[in-house]
Amino acid sequence: MAQDIIPITLALTAGDLVTLWAPRWRQDGDEWEAFLGDDEALFAFADAADLAAWVAGAEESGQEHDLADHPAWPVVVKLSVDELTPEDVQRYDVVAVPELAAGDPDTWTLDDLAEVAAMCRSLADVCDLAVIHEVLDATPAFAALTAGPTAFAGRDGQALWAELAEVVDERWDEVVDALDGMVTIPEVDEELAARLRATATPTAEESGDLDPDAEGEPAAPAENAEGDPEDAQDVADDPRDAVDDAPDDLREDTRGESLRSDLVDAAEEPEEGFWEEVGIDPIGITTTDGDVITLRCYLDDAPVFLGSGGRIETFTSARALRSWIAGEGSDGHDLADVTTWEEVVSAATGGDLEIEVAPENRYVLAGLADDIGEGPDVVDAEQLELAVELMIDAADWAGETRTREALAPSESLGWLVSFVVRPDPTRLTPSPPFDREATAWRALEDRFLGRLRQH
Repeated sequence: MAQDIIPITLALTAGDLVTLWAPRWRQDGDEWEAFLGDDEALFAFADAADLAAWVAGAEESGQEHDLADHPAWPVVVKLSVDELTPEDVQRYDVVAVPELAAGDPDTWTLDDLAEVAAMCRSLADVCDLAVIHEVLDATPAFAALTAGPTAFAGRDGQALWAELAEVVDERWDEVVDALDGMVTIPEVDEELAARLRATATPTAEESGDLDPDAEGEPAAPAENAEGDPEDAQDVADDPRDAVDDAPDDLREDTRGESLRSDLVDAAEEPEEGFWEEVGIDPIGITTTDGDVITLRCYLDDAPVFLGSGGRIETFTSARALRSWIAGEGSDGHDLADVTTWEEVVSAATGGDLEIEVAPENRYVLAGLADDIGEGPDVVDAEQLELAVELMIDAADWAGETRTREALAPSESLGWLVSFVVRPDPTRLTPSPPFDREATAWRALEDRFLGRLRQH
């Protein structure tokens, strides 16, 4: 099956370099993976315009390279600079790994490290760089990255994270040096590159929409000749005018949003209900066999489900769940260790526990596999994104890594999922048929459904 050719950014010693990557694809019964390059080097460029200029020149001259026989190459040669510009999610910051390893093993750090490690392994396989595998195999911590924060929790987890940090400190330069030595920046037609660069869509900063010195702050209202704002209403709506009157917690803007948004949220946000107060959410799951309900919370960003040993307790109705909590479900599972669980049990025992699933906690798995088999245009992006969230949460809670691995962008299913949930008109569309992706999704779904214990 023909997979897409993806523009990616590799952050190496020379800076952010753009190249092309073909994730594993099957052709004539064999499985392949490739990068733009040849037997001697990996070709990389300063930006997408240089890449586009090189592609045009290589096509005209018939220059040989490893992607020339890829089924999607005829599509690549027709792409614009915008379409050859890597997305942010396709940036692999190899030189930043020591900085990441020096921090805490939170979800975002682990995801970034896992993606970089997976890309480095792909580069090592394709470019025959054995030293990269040696470094990544020097500790089981690299393999545990896809398991999420649970793998690095507790005393053993902390020791594992310390081991990863030690390996990175002592040997990551070997990885960087190996990739630096493999990369070649080919010569390009600079005049053609300049013309192509001029046709590219400017960034917000290049177009003048952002002040580079403003650090993301909104521009001040325009002034007239007298120095007064042109629009008095703009002044009234300008959130900066409310800073002096804002409460201290909002003035600090700790959520990273505009002060205006914070003030509006504070004024309009409804009072917290019972479930918000205890920090636990009822969630609903729709499968081909019907609807079930259960509970989940997050502790230090790590998901915790109503259940134990990787099995999730589910119920066909809110009444059944309430009765179970008031009886045999009062303890003996992972949620019982949550400090607010006693409040849930007390409410259930007193008959006051109301269980209602919020829209953002409804997960519909039914029909997704068939939709994936028909292609990304058929799949509901919101439904898929929520389903992926649920499956990854359950896998992380159970300490299982295969789900995250299957959904990594380097895998065919993960690439299709990424395409659907993060749409971009400049992105190459995954190529049919999609039988392999549908089969992989069914395997994930079956694994998840196997965790549910229905009452």
